Amino acid sequence: MSSHREAPEIAKDPVADSSDLYAFVSPDKRETVTLIANYVPLQLPSGGPNFFEFGDDVRYEIHIDNDGDGRPDVTYRFEFTTEITNPNSFLYNTGPIDSLDSRNWNRRQFYSLTRVADGREHRLAHKLQCPPCNVGPLSTPKYADLVRQATYSLSTGERVFAGQRADGFFVDLGAIFDLGTLRPFQQLHVAGKKIFKAEGEPVNATDRMNVHSIAVQVPLERVRRRANRYGAADRASVIGVWTSASRRQVRVLGDRGGADTSTGPFTQVSRLGNPLFNEVIVPMSRKDLWNSLPPSEDKRFAQFVEQPELAALLPALYPDVFPNLDKLTKAKKARADLVAILLTGVPAGLIDGFTNATGEVQADMLRLNTAIPPTRRPDRFGVLGGDLAGFPNGRRVGDDVVSIALRAIAGVTVPLVDKTFQPDAAAAAVTPGLSAADVTAPFLGNFPYLGTPYDGFNNPPAAS
Repeated sequence: MSSHREAPEIAKDPVADSSDLYAFVSPDKRETVTLIANYVPLQLPSGGPNFFEFGDDVRYEIHIDNDGDGRPDVTYRFEFTTEITNPNSFLYNTGPIDSLDSRNWNRRQFYSLTRVADGREHRLAHKLQCPPCNVGPLSTPKYADLVRQATYSLSTGERVFAGQRADGFFVDLGAIFDLGTLRPFQQLHVAGKKIFKAEGEPVNATDRMNVHSIAVQVPLERVRRRANRYGAADRASVIGVWTSASRRQVRVLGDRGGADTSTGPFTQVSRLGNPLFNEVIVPMSRKDLWNSLPPSEDKRFAQFVEQPELAALLPALYPDVFPNLDKLTKAKKARADLVAILLTGVPAGLIDGFTNATGEVQADMLRLNTAIPPTRRPDRFGVLGGDLAGFPNGRRVGDDVVSIALRAIAGVTVPLVDKTFQPDAAAAAVTPGLSAADVTAPFLGNFPYLGTPYDGFNNPPAAS
């Protein structure tokens, strides 16, 4: 999955586990950029009696680098507190929740939003409210109204939301991790020959699951730098984005039912830039280390981008299908195309009318050229499909990042840096066979864009 449970330690800490990150110029408000970070992945809708929530002891942040050094120039920090209104009830709610101040709602979360820039902290808002989880049609009968009430427009120009949403990521997880068994790919015909015998329809493993999202819509002038340190005009509109979660270094368990306490400085336990980076690029032994470091340290992992393990596995898993990729990987030639896509941005001149390069510092960030406007008819394959407003130029909620990443690793993007390389015929067809249409909860046309979370009454677990 994009980053759900992608490292051994963070898999044990779901409230701090960043699962997906999105960054795109807002299609309905083009003078702004929308940044969304998802946490608490794999939520079953019927989560009671204790429903999912953010961690009060976790510091959630979305970072923006606008000068290409892999370090944050602007950070939006979310910090949460939980309040119980009726300490004598075991229920999440004792009746319908029809507003954010409903007396029926027993467990509420609030948050503060702080903007950190130029070494200074500016508290933008205090005690903003999250909506409740989507319990069911009797408990939360008008859920969209609650979301509207919990979406705030600030005097500083930002729009902000924090709360439960439907997971918009789509992936055939069972197939991919069963030795790369890409179900629709197995029906592919190359040169008139059927190359596989296995049957089966792809299954979206994250469908009908929820996440908790922090989302902020920011005026472009608040994220751009007028003149960056490289002095290049075409880079002035490019930003790098990543999210992180941090915990205090010391946690003391409460005695005899007393409250736990946390102390000491915050230390980073999770981060996410490009989808699938830690998932399929970083080796198992270094995943926890990667989660603890800033993007400015990612040169440590460049070797795994230059020689990705999956590029060698594809020819082994699918004999005679990727002969050109097989020769490339066996030659141990560094994948400069993947380095550009994932670590430095794509320089000008490789793709007509496009660049999102940030300089020489190798850092895993979602790079977004904010000067490229949204397209009226987005192509789910993003830049590979000729849509320069899509991944890997930022990431929109409907972008098919799994197929894009697999095709890039399979060799489709090598000709950008090596005109003599001929991608294998199958490389442009690699896909788990899913799209945004396989997400049951439809995406929204406006902020916060991710769909209404699934409720437990209408979406019970299959086992029930």
